Amino acid sequence: MLKTLPVQESVGTVLAHDITEIIPGQFKGRAFRKGHIITESDIEHLRDLGKEHLYVLEIGVDEMHENDAAMQLASVLAGKGVTVSREPREGKLELAASYDGLLKVNVQALYRFNLIGEVMCATRHTNTYVRQGEILAGTRTIPLVIQKKTIDKAVAICKEAGAIVHVLPLLKTNVGVVITGNEVYYGRIKDKFRPVITRKVTEIGSRISDVRYAQDQREIIAGHILDLIAAGSDLIVTTGGMSVDPDDVTRLAVADAGAREITYGSAVLPGAMLMVAYIGEVPVIGVPACGMFHDITLFDLIFPRILAGERIGREALAALGHGGLCLNCKICRFPVCPFGK
Repeated sequence: MLKTLPVQESVGTVLAHDITEIIPGQFKGRAFRKGHIITESDIEHLRDLGKEHLYVLEIGVDEMHENDAAMQLASVLAGKGVTVSREPREGKLELAASYDGLLKVNVQALYRFNLIGEVMCATRHTNTYVRQGEILAGTRTIPLVIQKKTIDKAVAICKEAGAIVHVLPLLKTNVGVVITGNEVYYGRIKDKFRPVITRKVTEIGSRISDVRYAQDQREIIAGHILDLIAAGSDLIVTTGGMSVDPDDVTRLAVADAGAREITYGSAVLPGAMLMVAYIGEVPVIGVPACGMFHDITLFDLIFPRILAGERIGREALAALGHGGLCLNCKICRFPVCPFGK
């Protein structure tokens, strides 16, 4: 309930709005924030600011102030790998990444949470690679004072979902690379794949364990893959040989090496001819030629997810069709763009 009180009678009440202070030539800003609980020591300062009366709030036993509500909401929204900011600012709390990893948002639970209407949570897109300290989400209540039963409803949704915002840690993986193609093996063209794959692997915290070069022969490519796995590579990346030409035999070689789960083709551009396969528990990512010419491809969307322990197959690749069109901007700003969202 909003009412007016003489300033000397307002101790213990809740300020209904921000109060600005101006010191000519020195400062202009907020002296008291909305929601501040008035103390005895505030009275003279308020009078110095010309305040003899205040709008204040009285909070009932079945109500909560926005700051208290935000604290409760943030605590149940935040899951593994998520840190909540220390105190609300203008009724809002932020959720940040506790470490580098893959952001996972329970999108359906978030929708149900926001459908309540008097609470809100805005997040970044799920499946985004994030670094420690980056902001993932923000939450607050819409009114300054909210019914406890509304907060209880929001809390129940979060608890049922087991939190809504998580960060999954990424495995530190030894990546074996097989670069295919007669034109590269025999030195007819310069290898442009190795620096690209090396940069992308190391930037995300993994390492290249070995790089092999192979002619367009199934048995040679398959042999390199098996040798790399035997030597301790946790993940294999092959480059080239993913098109439909007669010399493009990399997919067949992966099958020869023992892969039983092979997903070839996706609803993403660039990256439509990418392959994901598994030889036992070892993922194999076949990167098509577009990986040499585009800064960002489907590889960049699925590589963090695989390092987070996801098993990528047809359903995951098909779901990427909505938002899977890269606009090939002259200056690439990924991930601050629609690609993969």
